[in-house]
Amino acid sequence: MTHEPPPKTPQLRGQGLGRFADRAFSILLLGAGLSVLVVLAAIVIRTTVDAWPVFQYQGFFQFVFGTEWQAGFARNEFTGNYGAFPFVWGTLYVAAIALVLALPLAIAVSVFIVHYAPLRLRTSLSYVVEVLAAVPSIIFGLWGLLWFVPTLVQPVTNWVARNLGFIPLLSEPVPNVNYFHAGFVLAIMILPIITALTREIIAAAPLSEQEAAYGLGATKWEVIRSVVLPRSVSGIVGASMLGLGRALGETIAVLMLVGGSQRFDFRLFFAGDTMAAHIAATFQDASPETITALLGIGVVLFLVTMVVNMLARGIVWRFGFKATGDAI
Repeated sequence: MTHEPPPKTPQLRGQGLGRFADRAFSILLLGAGLSVLVVLAAIVIRTTVDAWPVFQYQGFFQFVFGTEWQAGFARNEFTGNYGAFPFVWGTLYVAAIALVLALPLAIAVSVFIVHYAPLRLRTSLSYVVEVLAAVPSIIFGLWGLLWFVPTLVQPVTNWVARNLGFIPLLSEPVPNVNYFHAGFVLAIMILPIITALTREIIAAAPLSEQEAAYGLGATKWEVIRSVVLPRSVSGIVGASMLGLGRALGETIAVLMLVGGSQRFDFRLFFAGDTMAAHIAATFQDASPETITALLGIGVVLFLVTMVVNMLARGIVWRFGFKATGDAI
């Protein structure tokens, strides 16, 4: 009895070519990932090198925490006084106002879309949120300056200042452009970003845990409060930090509504300025030494954004770790 040899497994024609293609694709993806780091490094290094003379002249910490900004007009030397803290304070203050106003509304809209809205309304609201995110910032700025603030917001802020002005934070006067008005319009600008991400996060909450809560007799509100929102905290924090990053770098709309002052104050209704808005407002007519100082503001803005992103990463990791531990 003869035994026939087992049939040979046919060799795939493209096996060698496929391995080469996989390798080439991996290298292509690696290059794409590294290109982001290269571009970021090029921006940071070049901006820092160009701004270094003003840091040497003023001192880095004096530049960041100084409160007097008096631009000079020299070409080859520094004659002015450059303290960027009023712009740093304005950037953080306006962004914080925007986040405080936008985050609760974004969570409420997301919960309504996912858990309460009918299917047709849910789809329509999702489209509206996405369209709102595509509106250019110049449109928000013009709309806020010419109609929204003078028609709807300023009457309320005037009333608040008249009746609650004994609180230093809310004291008069109330100019038509100030921190709060800029932050209010900025909140509307970052609302679609936070809402879109928060909606997806809330929709991804574990269905088995929600059904278990319903099985125990919980109402829809109790399920949302005790299951959905706790499970979504880390994602909501991440979405809010992304919106905050957008708020920190916003330029044109804030430029129209913040006031343009080179001073700072703790009052909500004070006309101040932000780093991005000040750069946009003064760069075109600035002298060579002031351009160097504006580049220094750009470096500080990058550092502030980087610190905020690092804190956001830490907060997201912390909440995610806590949620995992609670689940275990």
